[in-house]
Amino acid sequence: MRLQFLVVGVLIVLVTAGTLFASYDRVYSKAEDTSLTIARSVAVLPEVVEQVSHYAKLDELDAKALADGKLQQLAGAVIGQEQAYFVVITEDRGLRLSHPNPEELGQMVSTDPVALEGIEAVSREHGTLGESVRAKVPVYSNAGAVIGEVSVGVTTDSLTGALLGSFAWIVLLAVICAALAVLAGRVTVRRLKRQTLGLEPAEIAQLVRDQQAVLYGVTEGVMGIGADSRITVRNRAARQLLGLPHRTELEDVVGRHFESAGLDHRLVRAIKECDPAPVRFAANGNSLIARVTKVDRDGVDLGLVVLLHDVTTLEALGTKLDAVQDMADALRAQRHEFANRMHAVLGLINLGKIEQAEDYLREVMESGPKIAQVPGLEAIQDAYLSAFISAKAVRAHEQGIELRVSAQSMLFGHIASAHDAQDATAVLGNLLDNAFTAALCTDAEPWVEIDLLSEGNTLHIAVADSGPGITTDEDIFTRDVSTGSHLGGDHGHGVGLPLIRRLAQARSGDVWIADRGTDGSGAVIAARLPAVLVEPANTENDEIEGAQH
Repeated sequence: MRLQFLVVGVLIVLVTAGTLFASYDRVYSKAEDTSLTIARSVAVLPEVVEQVSHYAKLDELDAKALADGKLQQLAGAVIGQEQAYFVVITEDRGLRLSHPNPEELGQMVSTDPVALEGIEAVSREHGTLGESVRAKVPVYSNAGAVIGEVSVGVTTDSLTGALLGSFAWIVLLAVICAALAVLAGRVTVRRLKRQTLGLEPAEIAQLVRDQQAVLYGVTEGVMGIGADSRITVRNRAARQLLGLPHRTELEDVVGRHFESAGLDHRLVRAIKECDPAPVRFAANGNSLIARVTKVDRDGVDLGLVVLLHDVTTLEALGTKLDAVQDMADALRAQRHEFANRMHAVLGLINLGKIEQAEDYLREVMESGPKIAQVPGLEAIQDAYLSAFISAKAVRAHEQGIELRVSAQSMLFGHIASAHDAQDATAVLGNLLDNAFTAALCTDAEPWVEIDLLSEGNTLHIAVADSGPGITTDEDIFTRDVSTGSHLGGDHGHGVGLPLIRRLAQARSGDVWIADRGTDGSGAVIAARLPAVLVEPANTENDEIEGAQH
């Protein structure tokens, strides 16, 4: 406010000074114009021309005669009209023929009689009557010769009086303007205080710096929504997570109503209801959790803040950990089975039945663990997939489900790396879990069949089940849509299939429904995972090159 008053005060001073200068110039210009006009009028009067011509011919002038002469009377009459302070008439030598002071009559003028040279002049000079603004005009004879001059002036003292009157009005207006400026300044400051919540400019600048540091220094997405329901700010992370336009594009959501910004309908509903509960949704290939928080300051509603957390990696890791857990469960079950068989062997040896113990061990070595047997598993040569399917067979066995590998499976080559194995088992494991759930929803003998095919380095997966098929019309690859929701009960949360589809699409693959199985034959879901296998030919070439080295 002090800064505003300082600026207004300086402006008032400058305007006042300019007005005073303009008034000064105007008063003096008016005085000059008036003096020049009167001098011209007097110089052309016939009696003035006649009298000046008469005195110009005389060698000496009589001051007493001049005091009673017509020119002195004429000058007195002009002065009596209060338009001029003095009127001085001279002849061609510069001797005064009229003057407000009779004692100066017949004397030489105190200022330069420039009009005797035939020119008109307006000037500010100091003479016997003091400082004055005067106009000098030549007096011409009937023949056109210069025979004298007329000097008409206004003293500066009289002009100062006029200026003082103008100055009083100007100062009064300046004071009124200053008072109005103070009043307007206080009103403006109060309004700004309300709009800025009482913050000073330095505090606002610091808040802007802090806002930029927070918005662009965090990895989570942040989006601000004002009290008018328009998006006021969003950081780079929010734009990337939600797939929003860049700030330089016309479609940028900043400044738009949140309902018209193209946000997910679940997020729009949470913002509209100001629901603080976490909201799960998918956007731009990301699995997100959003939290909506209401913000106010001193009872003033400032709008909402939306925090976005990317949980795509966590969910993918959880799916892969499920596969590891299945492997651990299978190993635990096989260890239990192995311990039981060792107890049986030990019992036969303690009883001295060595031949029976040898036969028992020989049978175990030939058949392997009973609990891990999967029909058709021998067609799968890859150690990762073979072990994983065996692990899933343990769970299927516990649930009374027959798990088998299709006789048409043709898998050449092996998984390229442990990372590729994690992706492959995550996709296969989720498909098998959904198939187990569906197979148990019918009265028929439950079964699940796996079909694995290789095409170069691409792995094709198909999982069929004996369930009732996919009867829902909803897209099962959309978050919150569970494949088991139409079967009754709580069979899932609609996370698995969207997640493995994104995982497959990240490898330029896909997951899709090959057969809905609504005719009672059971559903078939297929997947394609490029670049997860090492082709047998490549393996042989590597072995040949290794042997050569």
